[in-house]
Amino acid sequence: MRIYTDEIINAVCLHVGRRKGVSPTEVEVQLAWDEEYGFTAEVWVEGRSQYLVEANLMEAIERYMLEQYQIRVFRSQITLDADEEFWADIAI
Repeated sequence: MRIYTDEIINAVCLHVGRRKGVSPTEVEVQLAWDEEYGFTAEVWVEGRSQYLVEANLMEAIERYMLEQYQIRVFRSQITLDADEEFWADIAI
């Protein structure tokens, strides 16, 4: 199974929204990749910026898959990749 940029962003919005006690619609996310840090996301909530590392993105995707698709996945089953778009391959 593969999810793309929009769903990864939705996963992060839902995850961060729950952790911060705000609506997912109040969370803004920008995904990034670079050689030094790998996959990251800059997240804005209530005017404050926070960076998430790859482990945080994996946690958000795990939770999203369980809540949206009722599929329990583990980090070892998720592979992030990007070219013009971001995606996550999920081995089910």
